[in-house]
Amino acid sequence: MMMDRRAFLRYAGLVPLIGARPRLAFGVDETTAEKADYTLRIGTGLVELAPDHIVSTTLYNGQFPGPLLRFKEGQQVIVDVHNDTDTPELVHWHGQMIPSDVDGAAEEGTPFVPAHGMRRISFVPTPSGFRFYHTHVVAGADLNRGTYTGQVGPVYIEQRNNPGAYDREIFLVMKEFEPAFSHGGDMATDALAGAPVKELERKARPPTRKRRRRRKASR
Repeated sequence: MMMDRRAFLRYAGLVPLIGARPRLAFGVDETTAEKADYTLRIGTGLVELAPDHIVSTTLYNGQFPGPLLRFKEGQQVIVDVHNDTDTPELVHWHGQMIPSDVDGAAEEGTPFVPAHGMRRISFVPTPSGFRFYHTHVVAGADLNRGTYTGQVGPVYIEQRNNPGAYDREIFLVMKEFEPAFSHGGDMATDALAGAPVKELERKARPPTRKRRRRRKASR
């Protein structure tokens, strides 16, 4: 079949659209060429929970906890989430008031990040404060998925008008990995290390009758 120059150019213009279709299936927003503020990669890695106690689990960017993400209240952010595992994943933005399609909960209608695929997420973080992100996949009987993995990381949302007066930041993340490490509930009762502080224990005790009388007499 013969094709003139005009027809050739018309059909050639469809080639870029055909090449873009696989990326659209992975949830990438093709309408924006903006650079992502952060990139999260979900993949397997090793974590040393204690000296000579190393476990293989699923991580964000190969580390536990995942990287600290700093947002500003009311300022839009873009996060590219790459899923390098064999199963679909969800990244839930805990404690943030954002639309359900990016919240990260399947029961709220958030699309999964496909296995070996990626999804671009964009939202306006609020409220300010210390939050975290984590997987929202139901583990079921698979102890290598969901809350049993190392998929958790800190998020700090800076307040729009009051940055605060401080000279040091410390972000703590506490996490269990497997039922074998649990002593009841979602967190081990002896998870906090260190000896009790006597002064704090004394202040926490309710005042006895003798101490109440002494306080009343001193007024």
